[in-house]
Order: sequence, then structure tokens, then C-alpha cells
Amino acid sequence: MVTTPPTSASTHDEASALDRGPAQEIRPPAEVRFADELAVLEAADRAKGSELPPGWRLSPRAVRAFVVGDAELGVRRKFYGDDPLVDRAVVSLLGRQGLMLVGEPGTAKSMLSELLAAAVSGTSNLTVQGTAGTTEDHVRYSWNYALLIAEGPSERSLVPSAVQQAMSAGKVVRFEEITRCAPEIQDTLVSILSEKQLMIPELGSEARVSARPGFNVLATANLKDRGVHEMSAALKRRFNFETIKPLTDRQFEIDLIEAQLTAELGPASERPPLARDVLDVLVTAFQDLRAGATSNGAPVKRPETVMSTAEAVNVAVAASLEARYLGDGTVTPAEVARQLAGVASKGDEEDARRLRHYVDNVVRERARRDPRWKSFLSAAESLWQ
Repeated sequence: MVTTPPTSASTHDEASALDRGPAQEIRPPAEVRFADELAVLEAADRAKGSELPPGWRLSPRAVRAFVVGDAELGVRRKFYGDDPLVDRAVVSLLGRQGLMLVGEPGTAKSMLSELLAAAVSGTSNLTVQGTAGTTEDHVRYSWNYALLIAEGPSERSLVPSAVQQAMSAGKVVRFEEITRCAPEIQDTLVSILSEKQLMIPELGSEARVSARPGFNVLATANLKDRGVHEMSAALKRRFNFETIKPLTDRQFEIDLIEAQLTAELGPASERPPLARDVLDVLVTAFQDLRAGATSNGAPVKRPETVMSTAEAVNVAVAASLEARYLGDGTVTPAEVARQLAGVASKGDEEDARRLRHYVDNVVRERARRDPRWKSFLSAAESLWQ
């Protein structure tokens, strides 16, 4: 990192903040955020004499406990949803095939990917981010062109990709949003997954990187999202697919939002109060719009915008910040309604009309008998015209 001399007390303070490192990160990786829990699970593995698969930091049981929690060891639940899916994901990473997590945006695919990589390999940072601009170099390797011109192809001029680093170290590499990449870039993984080696012909006909035990590929994909590319049959065969579905359990969703509020804004004692009944309004609205019907079976027009739990967390955080800095310090359904309006603006005008229909037909009826929904309605009416 290149730094310049500070020119004032302010820039000196900023430079000092940068020098303090990970403590100043907004969101450290999972292996840093939960280092204490990983250490506890490692100690438990040693005490039990648990068998560790080659290259793994934790035993499969400990990996599962890290993700879904273990009250006896003081390990918190981090993934709320389908626990058997977590079991199957761990088993997939033990085998020869890669693991593909698919589902709608906001269903915690990336979070689960990060947690599994941190628990299995001790790092979640070996990652390829799939985009329309991802090239074969991002998946295989590239070159330091100054050294390449000066010395020709050599190990010194080779710049390994995250995939190559994971192969050499025997770790899990994450491939986020793989279907955002062009099919020919996706298919670069076919030989890597099947042969567990990466040829480097520029260094000679026999030059290759062979994967060490522990190596695997953990990919995520939004298969039904706009702008994605279909995966080839050859690549699909190299992965076990697991579909992460939106949360339908109300209590799970409430618990998850509260946990994320604590992670984002600190414990309840340090942030604006968000009562359970207000959080219930938020979760109810999201579940109604997500399902296209209320819990009583009344039809609701579903918006095109994905009403995911991740969006619900964003609304809860924004409502808490509004209450803290612009309100009276307590989160009410009115803050929830105002922040939920921002979700509608992510879609087209038709989405705004659908949400207005929800307010006029569902919220208005509830407001007649519930003061929480009356507060929600009062704020929503002026926003969703």
C-alpha cells in the first residue's frame, strides 16, 4: 500500500486509523469475526480426538456446529434455515465434486459459502467474483508482465489465481455468482474439478499445479436472476447442487434479523429499541409480499423486487439508524414503512403499484384494529402514492 505524508491533524488521524488494521474493518472475514468460536471448536476436536479429513481445519461435526450453533460450547447460530442442507453441504465438500449453492438473491448463499470456507480451510478470502468481465486469467493464472518481458515465462513472473492458490494449499476456493461469467469462462473449471490439476503450458509441457487434499470449489449462483448464463451439462456434473430457499419460519426470520442488528449496530443496550411487536410488523410485511398471500390466505400482488431476508435486515438497520439520528430514539412501524418504501424503488413503477395495493387492501384493514399497523399506514400513505 502506498501512503503519502499527512498534511494535517485530520489526515494524520486517518492514516493512524488505517495503520491499526483489522480492528478498523467494517466487516472482517468470518475467520476473524468468529476466531474465538473457531478456537473453541478446534479445542473440542482435540479433546475428543475427532478425525479431521485431510486438509481440514475442523472435523465435519465441528464445521456443522460452527454454522448452525452449539449451545453447549457457546457457539452461536449463524445460518438460519435448513439444517439438513448444511449437513449435505459439508458432505459435498468432503467428496470429489464441488458444491453449488443456488437460490434467489438474498437467501444467504454467500454467507453460508463464507462460513463453510472459514471453518473448513481457515480462510474465506480465496475467492473469485463472477462478473461479465471475469476472464480466464481470474480462474487460472496471469502474469507479471514486466517480469514476463524481462525474463520470459517463469515461476517468478507467474501470478496465481485464487483457484491456483487453493489447489496448492489444499483449501476451499469460493466462486461467487458463477453464472454471471460467460459459459467459456465457467467451463475453465471442468478440467480443474475432474482432474484436480492445472496445466501451465508456458512453463513446459509437464508444468502443472496438482491439488492437495482439502481442495474443493464452493460456488454460488442465482440461476433465475436476470443476466445469468446457463451452465454447461459438463460443468453441472462436476457439482452437487443445493437450493437455499427463502425463510418461511417467522421466528427464525425474527431471530436472524435481531442477530444481524447486533452484528451491524451493537447489542440491544447500545442501539435504538426495536420491540418484538415492531419487528413482527416488518417480518409480516416481507412474508406477505414474498409469498403473494397473507397468513390468512388473502391474495397479495407479489413485487418483482426480491423480498429477501437480507432486504428485511437492511430495512431494520435503516429504521434503527433513522430512529437514532432523526427520530426520538425508538423504532416504530412508521420508520419501518418509510424504509420499506426504498425497497419498492428498486423495481419498476409496477412494483410501486403492487406495494400501494398491499397498503390499501391489507395494511388498511389491519390498521382498523391494530395500532402498530395504523402507525405503519400513516407513514406509508404519504410515500406510496
